[in-house]
Amino acid sequence: MPLRVLHLAGSAVSDFHADLSLTYARGCLAAMGDAYESHAAYVSPGGRWRFPASFDDAAIAAAVPFDAPDALAHLGRLGIDVVLPQMFCLPGMTSYRSLFEVLGIPVVGNTGEVMALGARKAAAKALVAAAGVDVAAGEVLAPGQRPTITPPAVVKPEDADNSLGVTLVHSPGEFDAALDTAFAHAGRVIVEEFVPLGREVRCGLVERDGELVGLPVEEYLLDADTRPIRGYADKLAPADSGLRLVAKDNPDVVIVDPDDPLTARVWDVAKRAHVALGCRDHSLFDLRVDSTGRPVFLEASLYCSFSPSSVLAVMAKAGGIELDELLATAVRGALARR
Repeated sequence: MPLRVLHLAGSAVSDFHADLSLTYARGCLAAMGDAYESHAAYVSPGGRWRFPASFDDAAIAAAVPFDAPDALAHLGRLGIDVVLPQMFCLPGMTSYRSLFEVLGIPVVGNTGEVMALGARKAAAKALVAAAGVDVAAGEVLAPGQRPTITPPAVVKPEDADNSLGVTLVHSPGEFDAALDTAFAHAGRVIVEEFVPLGREVRCGLVERDGELVGLPVEEYLLDADTRPIRGYADKLAPADSGLRLVAKDNPDVVIVDPDDPLTARVWDVAKRAHVALGCRDHSLFDLRVDSTGRPVFLEASLYCSFSPSSVLAVMAKAGGIELDELLATAVRGALARR
């Protein structure tokens, strides 16, 4: 009998995060084929659950809505072997993952506690810095507090993803508008020193047979004058149904030659961060490389959707690991924890 895999998608808090979740979950479900007995679960804004036949809009609309207690009872009847979380809002990445841990159903990927650390950028920076990783100097502000960092500086929400609310400030007079933008997305804001552009990369890691393996590094070809940092428009854009993943078709996003000396330095930093944060199965880190070649930790993105368009899947394929093998390895790791 094939393993019964629950694909957990949606968002209890926002349409944006529900659309983002579906963008990846649809790709993953389509790619899995008949290798597993797949079941879809969708949490809609407001917190009600549905168990549609697929993640198509029509199937979701036709599915019976369940309140949480009835949803848990339905999950018990399904007899799920493993959960593949596809939720990207903060509760989805934390509380919903932890719910399945409490229920004793193995979860692919990091725990809710680790995801919470990754989402809280200041906490993640502090932990990886204690492990010997270079981080950009910065400070966390509550509403009404003023920055002490001298521009140029980057202002960003403390716990938002996809570069929502991020601004590069060139002079003190630009702080007010940048803070307003960041506080629109979070209750606390990080202001950190701008690391002048040398290179900007993303590094993924996967655990295979007890070994932490670095995947081919992805580089973003920015321009110090015209595009010194990545913004929301570099990552996501509206589409006819949900959201479009801009970076996946962007010629300015390339895989670094594995023989590039930068790769080994980036892998070392990423592995230190992975261990410091208590990650399991996989991890993903954004790094800025200054003009001397020194990698500087920016933030952690500790999820993988196992969609063909997921950045970890793209990196793995570049390293000779196909999507089915990547998922099978993660599923085996989750089942071993049962």
